[in-house]
Amino acid sequence: MISKQSATFVYITPSDWMIDDSDMEDTSFNEEFCRQLAYHLERTFSNSPDKRIYPIVCEDILLPFTRWHLSRKYVNDNRKIVTDAYIEFVSYEMTIHFGKYSLRRYARGTSLLDCLPSSESMDWIELDMEKRTISVWLL
Repeated sequence: MISKQSATFVYITPSDWMIDDSDMEDTSFNEEFCRQLAYHLERTFSNSPDKRIYPIVCEDILLPFTRWHLSRKYVNDNRKIVTDAYIEFVSYEMTIHFGKYSLRRYARGTSLLDCLPSSESMDWIELDMEKRTISVWLL
């Protein structure tokens, strides 16, 4: 015999109420950094000898959907932030990888602007236009 008991499902997600706000204070990955990174990507694209990349425009880089992905613990453990970028008005999945210098600055809550590699080379950018992904490596 099967008894009819009501089941309760609990969904635990990394939402705002689960984050210790002290871990979010003075986050270096903010709207200003996103604007500067988009501009820096455009400069780098314009220096590319590849004719497919030269005219590309990066309109916007968004903050991650959940605040949890901006927490110092998450960034320290994963050494990256995954978000969205709009390139030529198309959404791309963007992965921003942190090097030792940028990871240390992120942990301290200081600016990441000086962690951007030179715009003279595309060595720090991986762009896949078919899969609509872009990865960048900070210093």
